[in-house]
Amino acid sequence: QVQLVESGGGLEQAGGSLRLSCAASGRTFSTLTMGWFRQTPGKEREFVAGISWTGSITDYEDSVKGRFTISRDNAKNTVDLQMNSLKPEDTAVYYCAARVFGLPRNTWEYAYWGQGTQVTVSS
Repeated sequence: QVQLVESGGGLEQAGGSLRLSCAASGRTFSTLTMGWFRQTPGKEREFVAGISWTGSITDYEDSVKGRFTISRDNAKNTVDLQMNSLKPEDTAVYYCAARVFGLPRNTWEYAYWGQGTQVTVSS
């Protein structure tokens, strides 16, 4: 089992920055692929960014490329999402997710999920 706890959400103005963090416990963190997803009311949860267990491979959804950066610290069992140049359309509940191996984008391929943290970007 893996437990994931997100933090760092909040209210920010367009053009500003926020940093989300996800703390993991319950399994050797360095064996886990980590992902960030987001969801708005009435829409399906969507992939935002992912990072391989070594941190050497990252993947980003097109709309966040160049603005968001995913990183991990295997010594601290954390994965972060640095969000810059925020836009109102980034407003969503952001979820941290984990799986063993691979770097997929589909929600159903991730076995472990955090409770989510709200990010609101005002125009």
